[in-house]
Amino acid sequence: MKKKADRIFEGKKENEAHLQAVYTELFITEGDMKDVNQEHEIMKIDEAFKKKKTQDKPIKCNDIFTELRKNNEEKIVLTKGVAGIGKTISVHKFILDWAEETTNQDIQCVFLLPFREINSIKDREFNLHEFLLKFYPQLTDLEKSKLYKECKLAFIFDGLDESRLDLNFESGILNNVEERSSVDVLFTSLVKGMLLPSALVWVTSRPTAANQIPPEYVGLFTEVRGFADQQKEEYFRKRITDETQASRIISHIKTSRSLYIMCHIPVFCWITATVLQNILKNNTENISTTLTEMYIHFLLIQMNMKSQKYDGKTERQRTKLLQSNKEMILKLAKLAFEQLKKENIVFSEEDLEVCGIDVSEDTEFTGMIAEIFKQEDGLHEEKVFCFVHLSVQEFLAAVHVFLCFLNKNMQELQFFFEDPKENIRLQELLEKAVDKAMKSERGHLDLFLRFLMGISLGSSQNLLKGLIRHTEDTRESITQTIEYIKQVQNENENISDEASVNLFYCLLELKDHSLYEEIQRYLSSDEHPGRKLSSSMCTVLIYILLMSEKVLDEFNPKRFTSSLNYKRLVPSVRCCRKALCVISVITV
Repeated sequence: MKKKADRIFEGKKENEAHLQAVYTELFITEGDMKDVNQEHEIMKIDEAFKKKKTQDKPIKCNDIFTELRKNNEEKIVLTKGVAGIGKTISVHKFILDWAEETTNQDIQCVFLLPFREINSIKDREFNLHEFLLKFYPQLTDLEKSKLYKECKLAFIFDGLDESRLDLNFESGILNNVEERSSVDVLFTSLVKGMLLPSALVWVTSRPTAANQIPPEYVGLFTEVRGFADQQKEEYFRKRITDETQASRIISHIKTSRSLYIMCHIPVFCWITATVLQNILKNNTENISTTLTEMYIHFLLIQMNMKSQKYDGKTERQRTKLLQSNKEMILKLAKLAFEQLKKENIVFSEEDLEVCGIDVSEDTEFTGMIAEIFKQEDGLHEEKVFCFVHLSVQEFLAAVHVFLCFLNKNMQELQFFFEDPKENIRLQELLEKAVDKAMKSERGHLDLFLRFLMGISLGSSQNLLKGLIRHTEDTRESITQTIEYIKQVQNENENISDEASVNLFYCLLELKDHSLYEEIQRYLSSDEHPGRKLSSSMCTVLIYILLMSEKVLDEFNPKRFTSSLNYKRLVPSVRCCRKALCVISVITV
């Protein structure tokens, strides 16, 4: 178990490091199962930033089962968190400390069971011991009767969102370790406490899949929120040994609220550090401030590393890099979009082959793909694949859609248009993408939408020359799209808080700061700027206030909106020294 948990992966296999050397404490808190069905995936990234201002009780990963015992030891621990936030790292930290005999020594055996590996045997029947032998052949040396009757066991099921099991908690009960059953019944029986009632069970999941576990079986519900502000700085200083460079990068990230918030995600910190270190090394004054620019530079850096390592070339000019890697990038971009539509983040060899990627070709697979893609060996050497981070998949999906627009590939754009015509304007595509993203209850297209907006800018197209055959003047379409987004925010009273905030970020990605500046005027002036804010704009105003380090002396709801929207302004109380209470009296 120590061998399994000892290494941490960042990007390429060569970037593996000892977990204990680079581990930075993650912010984990006790959550609430209430309303878990309505969780919105991308918004949780930003929620983490807001919630740090509340008095949530932090929980260390090593204390997961200690806290469970305080609640109800007969139930399980369920941990949620967005992709890349640190769920698997927390699991590995728990296992490594246990294996090194520093914590949780009342547990005799810990079994790590990733769902992406369980998927490969999901259609077979086993008893519990046969199932565990598939993952841990060493169990053949242990006496079964002692193992299941006398030992304290902990089962950790990592990545419920990747599971392809048909979970049904209403049927199929297993209470005997010798009895054979399907893998899904084995899992649900452990969760329900019917099979090995004394065993400890810990399940991790992205928010969108957490509702697959009925709340009555959950004794402790925790949330991994990634890095708090102090941990962000600690991460960059651990990763970047040059103290002056680390300070410059931290200062730059703090100037861009979008980047600063995203740095709650450990994998995004790695991407950011990779890009900014490279930019500072080359003494570039124009440091990226939008997500899209950051990811374009990340793609270029990875291509340069590939070129130097596999092709024996020195650092190459950007356009030539893109031209030489164009075929592979286009295949990866297509894969990213096809799988994003299905909400898939883990792929099979068949998924890759559909997009023209031949994993049997070592030269192809160890080239560009190895820099932004992970290949893992499951049981029986079955290979599974994913991008190094979900945001990389969303970025490449946006690249694919924009290239389809430029190349008039209408078939690929049917996801947005029922009957796409050949002369679609960029403005129409962006507006349809806005509408499509807003219809997603779980927000799986939100970050994709932000990238699509950013790629549409002329400056982004210039960065992608070599991949893009011809750039297009998009200034008029961008201007019209900005107006469309503002219109949606002003006139749509039914827009969700999550959609409001994401559209605000889309404006920033289009380098339009007018809405941000207007809301700052509302917050900084006693004078009324000229109009009442809509429900959506109230949400954005509160969001900006929560994101800011500024504390208002007084907050008066009447300055901003009508009484119908007062409830939306309640969170502002956290960020002001005095808030005026508005009481509505209804006379019948």
